[in-house]
Amino acid sequence: MAEAQAVRATFAGMVERFVPDKAPDLTATISFNLSGDNGGLFWIKVADGAAVTGEGSVSSADMTVHASADDWFAVAIGELNPMQAFMTGKLKIQGDMGLAMKMQTIFAG
Repeated sequence: MAEAQAVRATFAGMVERFVPDKAPDLTATISFNLSGDNGGLFWIKVADGAAVTGEGSVSSADMTVHASADDWFAVAIGELNPMQAFMTGKLKIQGDMGLAMKMQTIFAG
């Protein structure tokens, strides 16, 4: 089971790996609704060539990822393929599917 601190760290890691050149005109908010013991609500906002993250709910997200904290952690550290997780229902996307497809590219640095 992924520890709460490790789950939180995945979002800071995404911000560190953000590739501004892959998202030059992107303005978006991605929320994460993670279930389970070490889950919670998290978000990443991309705007003006930068990404920031935080915890809690956001008023309007362009896309929401629903997953268990353990499944999200496995995706975030590369143990579970995100497409496979989506196809098997372990990861659900609500909202902008185009943004979901861009995530691997814009957070790949």
